[in-house]
Amino acid sequence: MGKYKIIGEPLKNIPWEEKPSGNHDVIWRSDMNPIIKRDLLPTSNSIFNSAVVPYKDGFAGVFRCDDKRREMRIHAGFSDDGVHWNINPEPISFDCDIEQVKTFEYAYDPRVVWIEDRYYVTWCNGFHGPTIGIAYTYDFKTFHQLENAFLPFNRNGVLFPKKIDGHFAMLSRPSDTGHTPFGDIFYSESPDLEFWGRHRHVMAPRGWWQSTKIGAGPVPIETSEGWLLIYHGVLTSCNGYVYHFGAALLDLEKPWKVIARTEPYLLAPRELYECVGDVPNVVFPCAALTDSETGRIAIYYGGADTVTCLAYAQVDELIDFIKNNSKL
Repeated sequence: MGKYKIIGEPLKNIPWEEKPSGNHDVIWRSDMNPIIKRDLLPTSNSIFNSAVVPYKDGFAGVFRCDDKRREMRIHAGFSDDGVHWNINPEPISFDCDIEQVKTFEYAYDPRVVWIEDRYYVTWCNGFHGPTIGIAYTYDFKTFHQLENAFLPFNRNGVLFPKKIDGHFAMLSRPSDTGHTPFGDIFYSESPDLEFWGRHRHVMAPRGWWQSTKIGAGPVPIETSEGWLLIYHGVLTSCNGYVYHFGAALLDLEKPWKVIARTEPYLLAPRELYECVGDVPNVVFPCAALTDSETGRIAIYYGGADTVTCLAYAQVDELIDFIKNNSKL
């Protein structure tokens, strides 16, 4: 057993590569990156910012696949090993009986989480501007769409993997209709995934790599030290936005309370597939797999808004880094 504990199930087949000798970073990249190239589908311009979960004996996911019209849609996919993926060439067609909700303009940047008895999908949904769409599925074949969580404009809606004080809980970033040159992370609760309230401010941008805006990344990971939140931060350079990611620890019972938060970034765009693409200089985390027995964490992230990549961390090393490099 390690120093810190991931609260959850073991995942013996988690994708994993040992840290290369001489690498002193807390998070290290897969040698197989990008694991999903932009043209995996005949119609795809890019496949990135996608969400993955354990499913049966393998893995399932929801993937952002922008087509060659540059229309943003989300697709379901399956994998035996979490690395090699079969993605449905047809976008998800939602089962929805809510007349005012079922027709929307676009869908992108999904997250997926198991809560109680089903998988929930959240995504940035085009409904008179960007907001947070919600659906659930049991099999990644049929998806039932629910009410949108919030009014436009909002992005990066990420559900917690369990109810907090009997309520569904979500992190989000209120925004505007454009590229949002600002952004704080907020917490909200709902008794039924339809009516949302108890909004709480979690944290704001600050300094350097996270000075323009921040947003929740993968589903928060429950640990013995608090909710482990991997999040993206953006700075505005002379050449435009640059996306990094860092991490924070949130209080288990009151997740809007930040216990610790990294000052240095954990990953910055450096490799060619992160720096060259449709949107240069982007690493954007959207999903994480965990193994409670070994403390291993596999992080899925988008590179340059073009391809899907994979990186790794150990929970002990990651939490120590957050605690030792934190300033509230």
